[in-house]
Amino acid sequence: MPKANVAADPTSRMARVLIADDNEPNRELLEVYLTELGCEIASAVDGADTLDKVASFHPDVLLLDVMMPKLSGFEVCQRLKADPATSSIMVLMVTALGELGDIERAVEAGTDDFLSKPVNRVELVKRVENMLKLRHVSDELERLRSYIRTMDDDQPPR
Repeated sequence: MPKANVAADPTSRMARVLIADDNEPNRELLEVYLTELGCEIASAVDGADTLDKVASFHPDVLLLDVMMPKLSGFEVCQRLKADPATSSIMVLMVTALGELGDIERAVEAGTDDFLSKPVNRVELVKRVENMLKLRHVSDELERLRSYIRTMDDDQPPR
């Protein structure tokens, strides 16, 4: 049963998901799994390409493989979360690594969630759907805070 289109902001654009994995069959499988969400999907082939695509595609959610050439998923995640311009991107690390130390390292890098390979389609879709909803709520909260600040600025001094 197809799901309704998930929009990060229903008033502006469809939600965007970036899939970063150096293995083409993995990227293609994740893309097929996510088509039912009705969001825009792009892909990246290594860590450096991921950072470039984030800058041009502006994803709401990033599915990030850990073991990639040029920059690891840990390094990419850490850079994105350290930059105020990209820190709100929801990062779901998708990896074959499953040791407790790997999970701890992913959390330290700033990941929002962690999913082990092989990926279960239902679990992946639900997690991405929830991340998109959370991103929308966070964006809406920030818009409301900004609006309140402008309202406070417009008030005459007491």
